[in-house]
Amino acid sequence: MNKYKYIYFLGIGGIGMSAIARYFNTIEKCVCGYDLTKTELTKNLENENINIHYKDDVNKISNKIKTNKNNVLVIYTPAIPPTNSEFIYFKQNNYKILKRAEVLGLISKSTENIAIAGTHGKTTVSTLVAHILYSNNSVSAAFLGGISKNYNSNLLLKKQNLSATNIQSDNYIILEADEYDRTFHNFYPKIALVTSLDTDHLDIYKTKNNIIVAFEKFISQTNKNGFVILNNKVNISKPDNTNNYTYSLSDKTDFFAKNIKIDNGFYTIDLQTPTYILENIKIGIPGLINVENSVAAAAVAYLAGIGKEVIKSGLETYQGVKRRFDIQIASSNMIYIDDYAHHPEEIFALLNSVKKMYPSKKITGIFQPHLFSRTKDFVTEFAKSLSLLDDLLLLDIYPAREKPIEGVSSKIIFDKVNINNKILCKKSDVINILKNKNIEVLLTIGAGDIDTLVEKITLNYINRK
Repeated sequence: MNKYKYIYFLGIGGIGMSAIARYFNTIEKCVCGYDLTKTELTKNLENENINIHYKDDVNKISNKIKTNKNNVLVIYTPAIPPTNSEFIYFKQNNYKILKRAEVLGLISKSTENIAIAGTHGKTTVSTLVAHILYSNNSVSAAFLGGISKNYNSNLLLKKQNLSATNIQSDNYIILEADEYDRTFHNFYPKIALVTSLDTDHLDIYKTKNNIIVAFEKFISQTNKNGFVILNNKVNISKPDNTNNYTYSLSDKTDFFAKNIKIDNGFYTIDLQTPTYILENIKIGIPGLINVENSVAAAAVAYLAGIGKEVIKSGLETYQGVKRRFDIQIASSNMIYIDDYAHHPEEIFALLNSVKKMYPSKKITGIFQPHLFSRTKDFVTEFAKSLSLLDDLLLLDIYPAREKPIEGVSSKIIFDKVNINNKILCKKSDVINILKNKNIEVLLTIGAGDIDTLVEKITLNYINRK
């Protein structure tokens, strides 16, 4: 990796891409790139002296990139379409081009790594693992799929002796192992954990069985005598040459929570491990789903050799990830939570957690479906999960990388949602609609650009007060 002086990113604003961009920028490579949309994240990258443009235009590529081809590494995300003119330019001119996952595999292969996979929950668990191990000085790098509130970044680095080919080999690299496009097959972890395995990404996998096979291949790449940790709901074949463990929320597995108590949305638990019970842990983030995530992270830390007091302190001081059960307003009059949930199972878990926190309050949800294909594949499941709401505002589908599919729109979900208080609306109409509603608990839900509403909703509430 030291061969390349210039690193060019196609899709630099993606959450996974931006972490790698920050890494290369830290080790003093010349980093630049393209993204379709200017966001808060890309603004932060620009503030870190990374040059970004927002129009797909070969003329926007700097002369340094064009005249130093042999010193340039181009990194792209699967979200970049093959018709992208810059992508075509780099291919036609024989630049070295790698997928994001391939680069992460190269970065991480020089040291032991921890890889967290799962169709949901992996961002929270990987960020929590990173926080616990970082506080123990046991992390050389963590590439995360969300912005950690503790560090305001999706990248953690221990900078001493840092280079592109030798990240301190006495510490762990922590990787969020994404199943999309089989990204996680580029990783060979010492510790592998799977949080969940639901049907998703059928545009890639076609069948649930193919997803299972992909996850089995991922854990089979765990180092010999390494550790595989599975949520007890994940039913896949375990490798024969690894140490295999299970965890759960409260079932009797190798790691689980006991004596779960709730106080104002936050939980206190005792943590059962294979050798001891860690008592009276006050989980730092709200929601029952995060108790299970905390058990998962504690299991990883335990098997990584982290001491019990460090584990307890890490669980208690963890502040969460932006857009994961992210409480924006918590007043006596209104609760507002923003969440990235975009799969029916994620929405179901989110709404169940919220209902347990606020059992007597009316829950209003604003949901933006993500991808035409996912909407088509899970229309019934989305409707079932969203029917847990008392009041629904359903937005248009956020297309991301996809072209429209005939007959697929938010209305096919809307028609199946089994509640009386529901409306289809444009994102631009949300603020005015909310002004006429008596809001007790409000949720914004989705993985598209629904997050652009968060500040507007918060300001609207403040102004109404």
